[in-house]
Amino acid sequence: MRPPFVIAVDGPAASGKGTISSDLSAHYRLPMLDTGLLYRAVGVILKRQGGDLDDARSAAQVARDLQAGDLDDDDFRTREAGECASRVAVHPLVRAALLDLQQTFAKRSGGSVIDGRDIGTVIAPHAPAKLYVTADPEVRAERRFKQLKGRGEDVVFAEILEDIRRRDARDGGRADSPMVQAPDAVLLDTSQMTIERAIDAARRIVEAARARWENSQ
Repeated sequence: MRPPFVIAVDGPAASGKGTISSDLSAHYRLPMLDTGLLYRAVGVILKRQGGDLDDARSAAQVARDLQAGDLDDDDFRTREAGECASRVAVHPLVRAALLDLQQTFAKRSGGSVIDGRDIGTVIAPHAPAKLYVTADPEVRAERRFKQLKGRGEDVVFAEILEDIRRRDARDGGRADSPMVQAPDAVLLDTSQMTIERAIDAARRIVEAARARWENSQ
């Protein structure tokens, strides 16, 4: 049987992959899962409980109790939440606890858009459409800085850039499901692109993948 039409969008923080994924979800009328929110939720909830982000067992318990419907919380979209997510995501126990939820979403018969760090390599390795969205660290830091300032957060650019570099090293260097470009993913570097150009490029990549998928049967 032909697999469902899954669009896997991977890449580092503030690369534009979230905006691109949201557009692809609306354009193709497919449900979307932002897997980064799962890890943000685990980190924030654990911290609220007074737990230790470096305690793999406690973090995994929070992950096991998490439901996809629990993600509508503005606290999960803050700078602090991003740092929490990167810290709990290194734990294999946490990744294992969230694996079934993500893979079940990827098996939806109508298809889906899934945004994360290891979608094309671990969660949906057979996804017909794979993108790896990236940008230079300085560009990503500037985007995140403006985004957080727009939300009223008191942030310093140099600290945001350091956060970006630290998260890149942590996400790419973890032993379990590191952030890497899948061999069959199309690289989309948005460093010099407006969001409109990036979205157009992403749609063209997906259109080519969809044509191959439709002709596979």
